[in-house]
Amino acid sequence: MKSPQSFFLALLGAMLVSVTGAASAEEAAAQPLFDLAAIRDTSNLETTVLRDWAPYPGEPGVRQKFVEITVCEWWPGQKVRLPVTLSAPAEGGPCKNVLVANQGLSTKAPARLSPAELMLVKEHGVGVALIGMSTIDAMEPVGQLHNGMREWLLKTKDVRYTPAWIWGMSQMRALTAAAAEPDAFQPEKVLATGGSKRGVATAVAGIQDSRFTAIMPVVAPPLGNPGGPVVRGTEPDWQVQADKQFFADLAAGKLGLEPAKTKQALEERDGRRANQRITLEQAQKAGWTEQEIADLTPRSWDMCRTTSYLQELRKRGLEIFYNVGTNDSVSPELLELGKRFPDFPICIIPGGQHGGPATAGFTRRVPLTDEVKNNFVSFALHHFFDARDFIAAPNIKSTWNADSRVLEVTVTFPDGTEPEANALWWSLDRHRSFTLPFEYDSWQSTPMKKTGPAQYQAQATLDRVPERLDFLTLHTQTQNGLPLSVSSPYQRINP
Repeated sequence: MKSPQSFFLALLGAMLVSVTGAASAEEAAAQPLFDLAAIRDTSNLETTVLRDWAPYPGEPGVRQKFVEITVCEWWPGQKVRLPVTLSAPAEGGPCKNVLVANQGLSTKAPARLSPAELMLVKEHGVGVALIGMSTIDAMEPVGQLHNGMREWLLKTKDVRYTPAWIWGMSQMRALTAAAAEPDAFQPEKVLATGGSKRGVATAVAGIQDSRFTAIMPVVAPPLGNPGGPVVRGTEPDWQVQADKQFFADLAAGKLGLEPAKTKQALEERDGRRANQRITLEQAQKAGWTEQEIADLTPRSWDMCRTTSYLQELRKRGLEIFYNVGTNDSVSPELLELGKRFPDFPICIIPGGQHGGPATAGFTRRVPLTDEVKNNFVSFALHHFFDARDFIAAPNIKSTWNADSRVLEVTVTFPDGTEPEANALWWSLDRHRSFTLPFEYDSWQSTPMKKTGPAQYQAQATLDRVPERLDFLTLHTQTQNGLPLSVSSPYQRINP
């Protein structure tokens, strides 16, 4: 096994730049993003035991161990260390099925398992590894780590100094921390899940590390770049103007939202995003070219976009199931996803928003919906134990009659699935993604009727002819008591 010193030398060898000058973006891109041998090496975790194996509170059949590990030395002299809570059955052999997910950053006590996670351990013998990870400004050293990240990004143009890289590292190293406890964990099937930044981490881990056999990212981008440009100040004028108009309408009481609380919540969210990005002024001062500035955003996020690697991942056998919302700019390219990958395994929540504070007026936060909570349990039991079948994405056909203003949609399930709940959802004249009003667009629905084997149809009569008509279908099928919801590809008609 590699020593801690050799681990850091191997990892940093792909990261460091010459003291005589910064590497070019081309040089950085040519280097491997992740040293998998070092990532999987249990000898370099530098584990501190915060609490050794002990019974889970109120559940003597479940035990936990609480540790802190070294994720990596991100740049010379700056180690990233994060807490990990390991949970496993108190008796029996080591867990072959392992869930990797997330907890808070506190090192004071082991993380409490969610009801679903506790059920998986207690009733099904699944091992759980939770790693504490958050926005970069909240990770140790608090208030400083993100500044160092930006400094190294500006100096090197290397996307290893971006949030997606360290988030993905965290989940991969969490699995290594579990593997360092062979009496409790001997992973064979590994499911990663998480929402938002943790969804990005899930995708990176699944793409980059073949130890992971399934991923369920939530409110994370299967295609496209989440949340706008990484170089702030390069936003297109249409986005800037749309956001200005949104705040003007908010202040005037036109949006049905509480102006002061909504404005504060959105500005605080924008501040968190700013802490993890660079500015146009900073990039120009560092000597970046216009092309390097334009290329940074897609380069920063490509490591987490499964569609960029889909053929390879399918060949490897990675099971993929995304859960996103129509109104979430972290998943902005759903229309393009539907065009290019109509069979992509996804559940799109109509009107679903990213999350964040309720004070922002977000009333349909995707991670809290019943569909997504049920999907996690059903997908986990499907992957680990074949407890139910997965559902193939339905084929969708539509017709639009401008004279009668009728949209007719038919879906057919190629695998013969017969869902018990089927609905057509639509939205008129949606705002453009990345704008604030996009997050508050309204959706309507109508039930779909069975019209043939594994076939369902619905008609929607609109009150006007829109410029843009967006729609999709949502379906729930229960098998062996396990409900699973999937959606059709996202569609648009320009009448």
